[in-house]
Amino acid sequence: MSTSTTALVTGSTSGIGAAVARALAATGFHVLVTGRSRERGAAVVADIARHQGAAVFLPSELERRPAELRRFAESATDALGGHVDVLVHCAAVCPAVDTPALTDEDLDAALAVNVRAPHVLTAALAPGMAERGRGAIVVIGSWMAGVGSPFVGLYSATKAAEIQLARSWAAEFGPSGVRVNTVSPGVTRAPEEALSEQAVRSLVAGIPARRAGTPDEVAATVAWLVSDAAAYVHGAEIPVDGGISSTRLH
Repeated sequence: MSTSTTALVTGSTSGIGAAVARALAATGFHVLVTGRSRERGAAVVADIARHQGAAVFLPSELERRPAELRRFAESATDALGGHVDVLVHCAAVCPAVDTPALTDEDLDAALAVNVRAPHVLTAALAPGMAERGRGAIVVIGSWMAGVGSPFVGLYSATKAAEIQLARSWAAEFGPSGVRVNTVSPGVTRAPEEALSEQAVRSLVAGIPARRAGTPDEVAATVAWLVSDAAAYVHGAEIPVDGGISSTRLH
């Protein structure tokens, strides 16, 4: 287990975020599960408890204004006993439409959740880590941040922005003992997602892994990154994507 003891994982009521929450709890972290759905959040907390882990749920609305996000950061800190040692930015909004079809509401939501919220929460929580001389922040990026797509251009742009923020935070907070890194999943299949088998097959046909990844595979990399075993890893982007961002078979 890491010398860090508490972890806040945004967007952790389902998918990759829930897997990260379970993985960190399994290594001894007291985890704050957060998201919009109280029902799903309670289910993740209960699952962690069944495996002898420690977790608590706090609802969040990450598209809120900065002042409200700072209040959430304060509440999260209180819920974790007064300090947040690890922060994982997993929550994201992905409008799967082309540019002309993107609504103003989806534009605002994606920018707020994918860029503004991570920035505000890091600004609120990283200084405390730096003051204690230890901590870790992980951004969940995306393989799509490095390619152009006709249907998720805004999502890709926000993920590229978030990955660049992580590099800047690594430079800003690293000298004070706070490590900041990115884990970028590829095609990842969560049980609750609606991605069709045909779409998955098409996306993974030309990659070395020949299959979609799982949330647990992404979570395992996050758990390693925040552990003492990765103490010398700063400012890295680690692709957990089956090779989709770096290789082509045909």
